[in-house]
Amino acid sequence: MESNAVLLESKSSPLHLLNEMHQQRLLGHLCDVTVSVEYQGVRAEFVAHKAVLAATSKFFKEVFLNEKGVDGPRTQVLLNEVQVADFASFLEFVYTARVEVEEDRVQRMLEIAEKLKCLDLSETCFQLKRQMLESVLLELQNFSESQSSEEESSARAGASLDSKAGAVAKAEQADCPLGPPTSPGDSPGHGAAPELPAAKPKEK
Repeated sequence: MESNAVLLESKSSPLHLLNEMHQQRLLGHLCDVTVSVEYQGVRAEFVAHKAVLAATSKFFKEVFLNEKGVDGPRTQVLLNEVQVADFASFLEFVYTARVEVEEDRVQRMLEIAEKLKCLDLSETCFQLKRQMLESVLLELQNFSESQSSEEESSARAGASLDSKAGAVAKAEQADCPLGPPTSPGDSPGHGAAPELPAAKPKEK
């Protein structure tokens, strides 16, 4: 009787593999390719593993598969118009699947990803740029809403002041007679009380 097949799968193995390859590269162990990077007179060399570069970059895969022969213990690859810092970040990404860069370098990382045909890095840069754009749009929207609410509140405050001024004016008009104001000498005690036509017949 045959037993059922079971799946043995390690969730941590890919991460361990990447970490080990990264450590081997940093120590220069088992590296079989040297990449020379030059940009505006600044030049640097990086050692790496063909298998890792070929697995993550179609550019390097084409280079390694089309090479006729090896001129020495390591294959030499020259990259022009690529900044040293950007290629160092590229190498860190392909060996660790993560890298920290400044916001203003994201576009450059996208350009090097397209130049070296690294799909994973391209997608990561696109996602990050979209998040940054959404964040900026959200900030602009919040700013616009706050400005609108401030304008509305100031308009309401102005309308409230206008209504209060109107109410005060109406109250003043209701309390004050239409004629000229009376002086203290015109008070009833001085015999100059205003005439009351309606009251005269009752007094008679």
